[in-house]
Amino acid sequence: MFNKIVNYCKACYDELAHKTTWPSRAQLTHSAMVVLSASLVIALVVFAMDFVFQHVMDFVYPS
Repeated sequence: MFNKIVNYCKACYDELAHKTTWPSRAQLTHSAMVVLSASLVIALVVFAMDFVFQHVMDFVYPS
């Protein structure tokens, strides 16, 4: 049982250290900027929709 666990850990290390292609720092930075930009755009769209709907509801149902 212990040998199976050791062999599994060795195989995992070999896979991550030698067989996996890791992105370069430039690729990682670019991908992070794309995600941040998309998140900001989506947040602004949701904010704008919330603002518009709030004012429409205030117009429809005045308090």
